[in-house]
Amino acid sequence: MSISLNAEARDDLGKGASRRLRRLSGGTPAIVFGGAKNRKPQSITLVHKDLWKASEIAGFYSSVITLNIGGKEEPVIVKDLQRHPAKNFIMHMDFLRVSKNTKLQTKVPLHFINEDNCVGVKLGGGIIGHSMTELDIMCLPKDLPEYLEVDMTDVELGQTLHISDIKLPKGVESVALSHGDDHDLPIAAVNKAKGVAVDEEVDADAPAAADDATEEASEE
Repeated sequence: MSISLNAEARDDLGKGASRRLRRLSGGTPAIVFGGAKNRKPQSITLVHKDLWKASEIAGFYSSVITLNIGGKEEPVIVKDLQRHPAKNFIMHMDFLRVSKNTKLQTKVPLHFINEDNCVGVKLGGGIIGHSMTELDIMCLPKDLPEYLEVDMTDVELGQTLHISDIKLPKGVESVALSHGDDHDLPIAAVNKAKGVAVDEEVDADAPAAADDATEEASEE
């Protein structure tokens, strides 16, 4: 996926300047940081309507984005985004520079597929619970996946899937698993539906309760 955004270098800094930028020109302030040790953070301005449109693309938050800053291309990934609490408006963006020869660390979403056909749901009457919706990964920019699929088809009632059950693409590594097997955290499970056992107990006790009421009535 190829996403590009035009940007301009910004020298007018501070909260007041950012407010004027949003109000007067419809721009969104942002900062680009990281990269080589001697590179300083750069403040930029993005056209909000273009940024908003790009942000609605499914892979926006897990793709390498090309920023065109004054005619120079800068490959980056999104590190943070601040939205207005009540309006459809992006207040500020943080971008991290990436290099094609250097591994980057970021989060990618997990897409759980075939949940309706899951064995534990269809045959066992279970309910799927998600412990994780995104995964920390390391890879080169060219290997960055838009998302990772988790197939729930063969997961049985009472079974738990872990990070190690995710089929990672070539060149992609789990940050958690790089620290050892004891970091193999759960990502999803098919659990027994709550309330089933309780309902059965209530039904089983119903005849006994009726008998007790009859005996009390006879004694009276």
